[in-house]
Amino acid sequence: MRYEPAPVYNAPARLFHWLTALLLLIQFVLAWTMPDVHRDTQPVGLIAWHLGIGVVIVLLVFVRLLWRSIHAVPPEPGSLPPALRALARYTHWLLYLLLIAVPLMGWANASSRDWPITLFAAIPMPPLSPAGSPIGHALGDWHRVFAWVLLALVGLHVGAALFHHFVLRDETLARMLPAHRRQAASER
Repeated sequence: MRYEPAPVYNAPARLFHWLTALLLLIQFVLAWTMPDVHRDTQPVGLIAWHLGIGVVIVLLVFVRLLWRSIHAVPPEPGSLPPALRALARYTHWLLYLLLIAVPLMGWANASSRDWPITLFAAIPMPPLSPAGSPIGHALGDWHRVFAWVLLALVGLHVGAALFHHFVLRDETLARMLPAHRRQAASER
């Protein structure tokens, strides 16, 4: 079988995608293993890591969106029905929205607790809400709810990629893989 490479995402776009996925995986593991946050909880240990990685995710997604705005997205392989194409587009934009909103809600909640937020445990970040802010506290509850929505969308995204690869047998998944993986995937 002759391999015809699919139009693929460029290396920085793939790096941003997989780095976001890795950081998100780490975030969810931290969220499930860190201690519950109560009134007197201090931002140390796993909680501090969770806060710091949240800041990195927000910044990474902004860089990713900037990159995407100045670099063309490769055309989609195959022919999807318009409804599925629209669903994919809306799901991707909702993922971007939640990848920014969920960490910002957590950041605002941490700010309302008067917790310091730092980038790489060294660069202080500005508070997003005043200490004691009832809105900041409420955003902590929304942070938790929308984190579950984000997890569900990530599951849908992964499921759709696998559906494209194993059922539709198109090159959608291969567009986000390194070259040697794309070739191996296309030979299946």
